[in-house]
Amino acid sequence: MAVFRVEKNSGYTVMSNHHLRNRALSLKAKGLLSQMLSLPEDWDYTLQGLARINRESIDAIRQAIRELEQAGYIQRSRERDEKGRLRGADYVIFELPQPFLHRFHLHWKIQRWRIPRRKTLRWKIQCN
Repeated sequence: MAVFRVEKNSGYTVMSNHHLRNRALSLKAKGLLSQMLSLPEDWDYTLQGLARINRESIDAIRQAIRELEQAGYIQRSRERDEKGRLRGADYVIFELPQPFLHRFHLHWKIQRWRIPRRKTLRWKIQCN
């Protein structure tokens, strides 16, 4: 049997085979993670940016991102601007899945809400 070898000089990516052999991931998630690992760090890692270079819709990309998040290959955190509005998301992409405890980082401040008490509650009787 003939063996064909390809000489790799440029335009290739070296990555772990772990996610490619993970049977829990769908083929869409495996392909998206492989593509994200091959892109440079300054790439537009938004749903629109990833959908622009793929044939899939934004909803399909979103579903694959969620699957990779649940598996531990992607960690996503939302960013806010100085006015408190959502600005975008930061993605940290891992070649190997991260343990469950390290995936969840709370970036939001926990706020306490004080609810004033009423001394007397008045109930209105509804007549039909």
